[in-house]
Amino acid sequence: MSEIYDYIIVGAGSAGCVLANRLTANGRNRVLLLEAGGSDRRFFISMPLGYGKLFYDPKVNWLYKTEPDTGLAGHQDFWPRGKVLGGSSSINAMVYIRGAAEDFNGWKAAGNPGWGWEDVLPAYKALEDNEDGANQYRGVGGPLFISKNARDRHALCAPFIAATVAAGVPYTPDFNGASQEGVGHYQMTIKNGRRNSAARAFLRPAMKRKNLYVETGAQVTRVLFQDLRAVGVEYQHNGLTKTVKATREVIISGGAVNSPQLLQLSGIGPAPLLKSLGLDVLNANANVGAHLQDHIGINYTFRMKVPTLNDELRPWWGKLRVGLKYLLTQSGPLSLSVNHGGGFFRTSAKRKRPNMQLYMQAFSTLLPKAGERPILTPDPFSGLSLGLSNCLPTSRGEIMISSADPFKHPRITANALSTAHDAEEMLEAVKFLRVIAAQKPMADLIAEELRPGPSIQSDEDLTADFRQRSGTVYHPSCTCRMGPDAKTSVVDARLRVHGVQGLRVVDASAFPAITSGNLNAPTIMLAWKAAEMILADAG
Repeated sequence: MSEIYDYIIVGAGSAGCVLANRLTANGRNRVLLLEAGGSDRRFFISMPLGYGKLFYDPKVNWLYKTEPDTGLAGHQDFWPRGKVLGGSSSINAMVYIRGAAEDFNGWKAAGNPGWGWEDVLPAYKALEDNEDGANQYRGVGGPLFISKNARDRHALCAPFIAATVAAGVPYTPDFNGASQEGVGHYQMTIKNGRRNSAARAFLRPAMKRKNLYVETGAQVTRVLFQDLRAVGVEYQHNGLTKTVKATREVIISGGAVNSPQLLQLSGIGPAPLLKSLGLDVLNANANVGAHLQDHIGINYTFRMKVPTLNDELRPWWGKLRVGLKYLLTQSGPLSLSVNHGGGFFRTSAKRKRPNMQLYMQAFSTLLPKAGERPILTPDPFSGLSLGLSNCLPTSRGEIMISSADPFKHPRITANALSTAHDAEEMLEAVKFLRVIAAQKPMADLIAEELRPGPSIQSDEDLTADFRQRSGTVYHPSCTCRMGPDAKTSVVDARLRVHGVQGLRVVDASAFPAITSGNLNAPTIMLAWKAAEMILADAG
């Protein structure tokens, strides 16, 4: 393998896979993609509902934990992140949500030209191959197939949607269309019954090209500089330290945790922190690792009078039946995510736009096994979960290295639900879950509320409950945020790191602000546009 490339991409996650595809498409650029994890060719990655088996698997997962969090009753929250080709797109729940137009217009208004809704919509349409076909919002013919999630949709979707409409939320046929607000069915990154990760959609086709080089098991430990220009990286592979050079750019796509970690290890970050750990300060920037935003969620769980996925997945004979169906036809419950339906709603009339995301899961896991997320072994009764997560949190955390050792996990201080605003809207939101459950036809199908249970009624008890049971919905972002000024941001509107040359950050850490909904789609879009910028800047 050569030691000199045009571009070096650090991280083969959602963004890195897109970059690898687009930067090698012209056949001229020599691109090296380095991934700390291994291959994504695993059965439980390919099988959509298999992601429960990946939740605590160190072979594909970084298994991060936060610092004890006061906002979550002192708990350490668990943060699974993909350590595998495809990154977190190989272990996520596959829901495809672009984000609201207001999100991107907010990015632009914050001083980031080229990132308004009118700027990002063409990129979305270009990268998509939407099963529902093309219109003024949807694209077809792109590399990423997006399922409309119609086959094998659970029967409880219809009464859930009807009840939510009865509770005052409008029906919407497409959360990625004219308006995100409403209740309906989620689109999925699933193709022919298999997970359609960024690795499958973007990286695998590109790996056939002679100008793309992919090395797995390669953990980058620092970016190398000449003066203030990035010229390569150092990484560990099979116990050996290796060095590779980039003649054009180094692109960090490690995600919201690993990207600020690598910048800090390379001497770019808060000067007092770096000095305290014995690291030389190349470029002091207090924003590296700061401004962390994440969505926080909770489930309310009900015992149902009618069968749910629990009845299909819990008994051994049910596992056998759905397993054979999947193996023979790539259909059935195992070919889907658990999030069949959901939506976006306002928790009160004073909210100017939807501030909560809604999820309906026709299964429940109140009786988990230790160290396991038992999606494939749910509760031994007919259970259903109604969940939600905040779209526009005002709480801010940080991700900072705690050691100069690149193999030691950084310190994640989430500060979840740490503002009065976030706590107030969460209280409004959980009350609304009960409003939905009280509407026909759902009310006629529910036997009882199990969590938190009918004894939890006062604002104080509801607040104590959501602090005790809430947690991340796995959307960390903004830790290398985009902005025009190095005093308040890490990268500029072309994703170039302030204060140095030849270095960009391209992933969800570069979001100026978190988007409304799941982050996989906007991360892919960001990388799609970043590739255009990188190629344009290279002339």
